[in-house]
Amino acid sequence: MALHAVSPAAASSPLRALSRRLAERPGCGCLPKQLVYSSKNFARLQAGQVDFVGRPLVLQHSDKRAVLTHATIEEIEAEKSVIEEQAKEKMEKAIETVQTNFNTVRTGRANPAMLDRIEVEYYGTPVNLKSIAQISTPDATSLLIQPYDKSSLKLIEKTIVAANLGVTPSNDGEVIRVTVPPLTSDRRKELAKTVAKLAEDGKVAIRNIRRDAIKAYDKLQKEKKLSEDNVKDLSADLQKVTDGYMKKIESIQKQKEEELMKI
Repeated sequence: MALHAVSPAAASSPLRALSRRLAERPGCGCLPKQLVYSSKNFARLQAGQVDFVGRPLVLQHSDKRAVLTHATIEEIEAEKSVIEEQAKEKMEKAIETVQTNFNTVRTGRANPAMLDRIEVEYYGTPVNLKSIAQISTPDATSLLIQPYDKSSLKLIEKTIVAANLGVTPSNDGEVIRVTVPPLTSDRRKELAKTVAKLAEDGKVAIRNIRRDAIKAYDKLQKEKKLSEDNVKDLSADLQKVTDGYMKKIESIQKQKEEELMKI
């Protein structure tokens, strides 16, 4: 659909002249209140890139004629809702993973969670320690590990030692007792570095999720379902979501570091 050129006589007020011509078209009626009075949209309107409310136009070809359409606000919001919600779900899982990993970093008290990441090569297959043994805390400074299969006692003991958790396991032929010694100053510093590394891993995961969501928006732009401005706006909204999850990681990291310093 081609727009008439603005006459020299209307050059002093091109938007008003253009608005009057649009209003005089058969079936057009009065102009909507949302008319975008900006030089950028005026130039794009003259070029046939946007409609008279500044929305992106897409030219769809058929055998008989060419039809101009645009992505509606509802369609844009629908695309945003799907992509952003999927990103949020993944970011929530990333936060849960960071919290779980933090729980494995021991403090001065015995906690079964400190063995959550221990995997034992059980009959040639790596399995989580909790799946082949019962773990309890008889007191504040020790863990008691009771394997369902006593033949795995030595293997479990060896795996715990290799994990370098700063604890000492002892095997009496029936159970494994893990003594949790008080944290030294040097050990606290080492654990603080571990916490920082786990937090950074979580942030990398969050950034990767954001990157994938941006790619989904870019794909919609290539398919002419979103305009470049749409993608910029949606990306900005997604960045705000990302920043929120980054702050969550920083918050739980600070809590863990404070926990390490107190005990």
